[in-house]
Amino acid sequence: MAGAGLLVGLLGLVVVLYARSAVSEAARGRVFANALDVPESEVALVLGCSRMVGKWENRYFTYRIDAVTALYDAGRIKYVLVSGDNSRQEYDEPTDMKEALVARGIPEENIYCDYAGFRTLDSVVRAREVFQANSFVVVSQRFHVDRALYLARERGIEAWGYPAQDVEGEHGRKTKIREELARVKAVLDVKVLGKDPKFLGEPVPVGG
Repeated sequence: MAGAGLLVGLLGLVVVLYARSAVSEAARGRVFANALDVPESEVALVLGCSRMVGKWENRYFTYRIDAVTALYDAGRIKYVLVSGDNSRQEYDEPTDMKEALVARGIPEENIYCDYAGFRTLDSVVRAREVFQANSFVVVSQRFHVDRALYLARERGIEAWGYPAQDVEGEHGRKTKIREELARVKAVLDVKVLGKDPKFLGEPVPVGG
């Protein structure tokens, strides 16, 4: 029994290390720290998160808005696709991001909302299949950007990354622990389960 437990533990460790390596390799040379170094692209895909944590604005959210604004102001993108969860009436990540970006000076008509970005896989695949973006820049924190680039590569999508400022402290540490499991799930989704987005639908081409 103890031997079986050890074997399962070792197998789990191998899977975690493989997922970590595969995701990191997919992002190699495709992530840019300076907005001016990002290849010009029609679209930035912004991955969603909640705007508030309790009574406080979520710093993950704020930093992503900062990053998109920097890209737009640097002339590296024309349009923004904000993708997130709107599965409940009272919870609407895309609209929150759109409103924040409009407040920063990005024209409303240049912002598209994907209300069915329930997972990173959904957001990445729908960007191409629904919003007709054949290439795009992914904006989120670095750990999340890398995973999105892995998913994009596995689906044959051309993508780059521009990471938002990370969040330090206890909240940041917990998120990074969860990310290890998220990477394993990403690898299983594309290599074993062949997962597709929950919803697709009629094309809504960014830029008309």
